[in-house]
Amino acid sequence: MKQQVARFPPHQNAKVMAIMMALTSLIFMIPFLVIGSLFGASRGGMHMWVIIILPVFYLVIGYISVVIGCAIYNVLVPFTGGIEFESTAGDRP
Repeated sequence: MKQQVARFPPHQNAKVMAIMMALTSLIFMIPFLVIGSLFGASRGGMHMWVIIILPVFYLVIGYISVVIGCAIYNVLVPFTGGIEFESTAGDRP
């Protein structure tokens, strides 16, 4: 059965994506900071501030970006027909 997404709720989607982006930044950032500290790339403990600032930056920018993206999608969906996907309801054992 083909279905179309009629609307993306901006706040709900932005909230989830922003948290995912912040957590993902931590997953990638921590190994880079460890490797950088082993080679003396950071002096005076400044790299510890990055652990706090970068996820917050990703959280804020991610939230704003997804809200804008959802708003654009919601405006364009009447003209484009929206994202289409196919689903099966209860056919799998």
